[in-house]
This record gives sequence, structure tokens and C-alpha cells, in this order.
Amino acid sequence: MHLSGCISRWASVCLHMISFDRRTFLRTLGAAGTTLVLSPHDLLGRTLSTHSEYFGIHPFIESHPDAVFLLTTSVDTKLNSSAIKQAGLDFGSSVFVPMATAGTPITGKVAIKPNLTCRSRSHPLYTIERSMGIVTDVYFVEGIIGSLGGLGVSGSQCYLREVNCPSDFADGGYVDMAARTGADLRDLSASVSSLPPEFIQWMDVPDGVWFSRIPYLWPVNSEGTFLLNIAKLKTHSMGVTLTAKNLQGTIARGYVSHCTKYGTAMNVSSDHVRSDANAVILSYYNRHVADKIPRWDCPGSTGGIWQETWATRCLDNNSVTKPALHIIEGIYGRDGDFMDGPGPDGLAADYMTNLIIFGKNPFHVDIVGHWIGGHEPGNFGLFTLAIERGLSFFLDPMTIPVYAWSTGGTATLTPLTSFQRTPLKTKYLQRNYNGQTEPLWHLVNEAYEYPTSVRVNAGTRPESFVLQQNYPNPFNAGTSIQFSLPVEGNVRLEVFDVYGQIVEVLRDGPLTRGSHMVRWNGKNSASGVYFCRMLYGGRSQIRTMVLLR
Repeated sequence: MHLSGCISRWASVCLHMISFDRRTFLRTLGAAGTTLVLSPHDLLGRTLSTHSEYFGIHPFIESHPDAVFLLTTSVDTKLNSSAIKQAGLDFGSSVFVPMATAGTPITGKVAIKPNLTCRSRSHPLYTIERSMGIVTDVYFVEGIIGSLGGLGVSGSQCYLREVNCPSDFADGGYVDMAARTGADLRDLSASVSSLPPEFIQWMDVPDGVWFSRIPYLWPVNSEGTFLLNIAKLKTHSMGVTLTAKNLQGTIARGYVSHCTKYGTAMNVSSDHVRSDANAVILSYYNRHVADKIPRWDCPGSTGGIWQETWATRCLDNNSVTKPALHIIEGIYGRDGDFMDGPGPDGLAADYMTNLIIFGKNPFHVDIVGHWIGGHEPGNFGLFTLAIERGLSFFLDPMTIPVYAWSTGGTATLTPLTSFQRTPLKTKYLQRNYNGQTEPLWHLVNEAYEYPTSVRVNAGTRPESFVLQQNYPNPFNAGTSIQFSLPVEGNVRLEVFDVYGQIVEVLRDGPLTRGSHMVRWNGKNSASGVYFCRMLYGGRSQIRTMVLLR
């Protein structure tokens, strides 16, 4: 029998089969419709290349833009550079994938924004080791660059961008790492007027409240650039300052100073700030105090009005800067504020947290990051303001779709409470007024009554069970298989060959409602056509997969 006939006759009959032996399987080949996206002749006539002409973010992540993904690592200490680099390499290899036709060309530019800020070298107790948690770990970033190399993107196409404290780059290991990888790292800390024009990328901010125009460090926000936002899990005066704030360092000198207090002038062109910005911020602040945003009533120039001012500028920046992925490197997390912190010696401290948190929406990622750090995210005004600006769709961390991601290519919808929290104290809006006696270093973990309305993502709240076409298809060795469940139930996911023999059982057990992803590694299987069958609730669905060597 011709292979194409075998495929076309087999699939629909299998939709009605719960079990069968090889003889029954062969007898049922006579009445079916195909499930192939492409014809078998087209598929089998191709060969897979290690490098495609394009790359991008894994389709499962792209199809779940509201979701947050958590990858658990197993690094023993923050000084284990080889393990941290491997974690970055494994993470990147599972998240960045070749694309067939659409995506970023492998000849394109990759801008990487680590949290590469000032390390407080002037502190009397400063050492490189004591200050490690202030910045994104260099070896994690090097691992990510290595994973992009596996797709055909060279290190010389990667641009590490940070406006602050270039004199600290060496202590962070970034100078040596750039030399090893060929990545572009340079001092761009001069003012806008002093930088060569080719290193500035101007962006209009049509919906800005403070900014009308922002200068970025090229190639950030330049057309066709693939931008990765890699924050650090750490606290700061602004709270747990993660991906939304990390993008601040992509802005040129003067314009980067989002943390200046309300009413103070930034060193920027008046043409690039809304003429009524201060008045609008003050009116919004008064409304937010009346709406009882927690701690917004904190008085003084470093109180709620300061946070309103900073958050407004932060949101302006995020409204026009759209990284391909927002990532929190939380292999180890840090409390305090730069070098100072709640430790007995007055210093901040690093803790092994072994989590990488990532997703498409920076505010959803940061809400989960705040919760992981021991805080109640609703108490942070930034997230309420982000919802008002249409940049975020959740406030309650328990309503955000959260997936446990594995480097083997699986994504399992998982309760956030399944992940371990590490309390990281901050001095954010200390409640030491109106008779309150909160210590300087504290958790912002008071109870918060979240609104009941949430955004429902069709991809994570399906009405029926669906087995998606595997990706990639055709594939070489490994492919990901996505499926969705309308309610919690038992799922069996099987791979068959064309003779009806089970090659592997990928999943057999209970799963929660929502979207999930598993991976089949076909490295021990021969080239050819295979079938994935999903059994759920007394029904089944089939997809055809093509393995090419």
C-alpha cells in the first residue's frame, strides 16, 4: 500500500478507537481522512537542516502571551559558574527555536538587556562576591548567547546594552564574557548630545503621560532587532524591581533617570516631555490615594507621589519597548537595596532560589516574581497603573496561567502555590507614619482583596479537548505536542508507528484544566510517519507526525 494512502485512510477511524491490536489497526486503514498539514510527498521529500533561516520564541509561549512560565534549576551555589552557564544554555535551547518562514533572520541583531546596573563599589564593605546578586548573572547570559549560537546566531550579532556604570562591567564579569563570545559591550553612558547619532534609536511615545519621545541605546527598538529583557530577582526601593524596571537601563543618559522625585527636572529636552506631565501625574496620584492603592498615602517626596512619578515613566517606556521575551534570572535572589540590607551586618544577602521566570507580558512576569519573593503583588501600585494603561490584564497572581516549564520541552499548567517562595525584604514605602511602626526592611505581604474579574485566555480556558499539530513538523529527533483540556481529567498520550505499534507513551495520568505541552524525543526511532493519539474522557484525537533524519 502506498504511504500516502496509508495516512489518508487511517486517521479518522482512529478517532473512534480506544484500543486496538496490530491486525485490527491494519484492517481499519480503508476509511479515513488525513490529518497532515502538508502532503506526505512534500514532507518526505524534504531534509531538515540544523539551522533554519529564521528563529524565534517557542510557539507554545507565543500562543500564551498572558501566561508566565517557571523553570526550576538545580544550581548548588551562586559561585558555580559552569552550572549557571549550563542553566542558561539549557533554558535558551528549550525556548529559542528555528522558524520555517517567519521570525527573526539568523543574520539579524539580538539586543540583550541584563540587569547590569551599578554595583555600589564605593560601599566600605564592597566585594565582588557580596555584590553578585545586584546584577543578572553573567554566566546565565553567556549560556543564552551559546543557545542562540546553536541556531546559527553568532555572538558578534549580540549587543549587550546598559547605560549605567560601565566602570562596573568588569567586576560583573561582562567584559571577559564579551571577549569570549564576541558580543558587543561598550560604554554608552555619555549624554544623548555626546553620543554618536548611530548609537541612538529615537522612539515616539504616542500614549505617554510623561514622555513624548525617548532615546534608546541602539539597536534597542530598532527595526528587526530581537530584544531579550533579562532581569534579576532582587529588591530595591521600588519594591521587587524586575523586568518592567530593567528596561529603564536601555534609555540614554538623562532620559534614564526615571527615579527622580516628583517635580524635579530631568536632564532632557523639554520638547520630549508632555507640557502638562506634572499636573497629570499629581491628579492621577490624588485619585489613586482616594482609591486606596496600598501605601500610596505614604507622605513626603520619597512616598507615594515618588512611586506614582516613577511608575508613570516606567509605563511610558514599556508602552513602546516590546522585547521578544521577558526573563527573570532567579537562580539566586537578593534582598535589600544594592549593598545595604536587612542582614545583621547591615548588608543585603543572596539566596539560592533556583527559578527562571519568563513570559511575554512583563507585568504578569513581575507579579509572579513579587509573589515568589514573599510579597502580595496587589499592594504594589505599579500593577494597578499598568492595568489602567492597558499594559496588564491581571492583578491577582493566582489568576495568571502559570506553567512549569522543562528544558525537555514540556509545559504543565501548575498552581503557583506549587513553587517555593523565598522572602526578600525591601524598604519600599515603609509604614512608619500615622502611628505605624513597620521596620525599614520588610515584606509587603499584607492581605489584599483582589477584584473578582479576570481576563480569560481562550488558550488556557478551553471549552473542549484539543490535540494540536506537533511543532516542528517535520522534525529531526525532537518535537513538542500541545493539547488542551476543558476540565481536569486523565490523559493518555501515545505515539504509534504506521503498523499500529506503540512506540512510546508520553503521558498517562491526571492533568488540570487548560493547555499543556509534552515533548517526544524520537532519537531512537527511524525516519518515517508516526501518529500521536490523545485519549481523554472516552474520546480520542490523532495527529500525524513526520520524523526526518
